[in-house]
Amino acid sequence: MPSEQEIRKVIEEIYVLGFEKSLGDMNLVKEVTTSAAVLKVVLASQALGEDIKEKIRKTVTIAASKLPGVEKVDVKFVSDTADVNKVKNVIAIMSGKGGVGKSVVSSLTAVALRRAGNEVGILDADITGPSIPKMFGITERPIGGELGIIPVRSKTGIAIMSINLLLPDEDEAVVWRGPLISSAINQFWEQVMWGNLDYLIVDLPPGTADAPLTVLQSLPVTGIIIVSTPQELTSMVVRKAVRMAQSMNKPILGVVENMSYLYVPEIKKRIEIFGRPRGGEMAQAAGAPLLAQFPIDPQLARLCDEGKIEGYKGDAMGAFEEEIIRATKMSEAS
Repeated sequence: MPSEQEIRKVIEEIYVLGFEKSLGDMNLVKEVTTSAAVLKVVLASQALGEDIKEKIRKTVTIAASKLPGVEKVDVKFVSDTADVNKVKNVIAIMSGKGGVGKSVVSSLTAVALRRAGNEVGILDADITGPSIPKMFGITERPIGGELGIIPVRSKTGIAIMSINLLLPDEDEAVVWRGPLISSAINQFWEQVMWGNLDYLIVDLPPGTADAPLTVLQSLPVTGIIIVSTPQELTSMVVRKAVRMAQSMNKPILGVVENMSYLYVPEIKKRIEIFGRPRGGEMAQAAGAPLLAQFPIDPQLARLCDEGKIEGYKGDAMGAFEEEIIRATKMSEAS
């Protein structure tokens, strides 16, 4: 019979249909023990319905029965959900100003990190104005149970959780006061089954009030990306977010200037619709690198509307992918 470590590896590699992840990726394997020819497997049951558990039980039993020396397989589910989530890095996308494109930058950050081979998730903390599911073309509801919720997967495997996925109609307004919004954000962190993630991107609403404060105080944020646009008014408000991050000793990974310019290919010219770019100035104020200056791109707008943002490959995106990988690696090394 193989060793318990070898058996655990086999069990953890079992792919769970419908979740697009393995048992190991979901951190469901709690214990693997052998006694004589009997193999006992203990799995966490967080967010799993009875029908799903039965399917997993059968799959594990079939796979384990093929191992040499195993005559009987006993699969047991327990409600102990400790250590189910192992998130290495939590990156908050922040700006004091609304309408600067935080959700777009959150999505592009997740896409860039995913293209680099990382396990990535997005927590949509903009409870009253969620837009992440729309940009990824996600309409299905997440699967959940008494102990938690399993996030929905995008086409490339990005785990996504948003209040819009729980509403009966995506157009329904969420009219909540601050404490309820903060509670929902905490639940998305604690009760969603993220599993193993290299990066969890948190899309924050504008401002420096309840929601951003909840994320920066309650979640183990490892870095912040500041989003701005060229207008002087925007820069003034965004500096408030920079000071908030600095006052809470949260490292700023970099600055992204959105809607920096419009490129007109017919005349081969950049038009600075909102004034001269100020990304460099904002990066200097934040004491962090300028990660990207995204243009006003009709292609990006179209892909967002069509729910296909994962297919975006604009000129600025390639440079951003390199910069975000460099910034995150430097953050992890420090």
